[in-house]
Amino acid sequence: MPVTPWKACEPLVPGTSYLALISYLPLEHFRAVPKFFKFSYEIMSQLRSSAGLIGYSLDAQPFGREFWTLSVWRDEKALMGFVGRAPHSRIMESLAPHMGKTQFARWTAESCEIPLDWNSAKARLRRV
Repeated sequence: MPVTPWKACEPLVPGTSYLALISYLPLEHFRAVPKFFKFSYEIMSQLRSSAGLIGYSLDAQPFGREFWTLSVWRDEKALMGFVGRAPHSRIMESLAPHMGKTQFARWTAESCEIPLDWNSAKARLRRV
């Protein structure tokens, strides 16, 4: 499955700094892949209504059982509001037994850098 196109959710304000997040979500077993995709659609629905989300993309490699999310948020409060609300909170709990070692990286992204570059974002994970 190819990388999903960048989905812009809020207009960028020139000269503004935002919170960028990349997550690496490996699955332990192939049997969890259909559940992951089902949950992905629920989370994407939640993303569309999340205040403070600037934009996002997903890189899904189901045959490798590897998934990455890339998102930009107005600030930490907006990100934590999304993470703590259902369905995201419920889904993360449900997927936890099926997950390998997850990784996350956060950094400040300037408005001129958005949409983010996947290669640069994944390189940040390798430095974590």
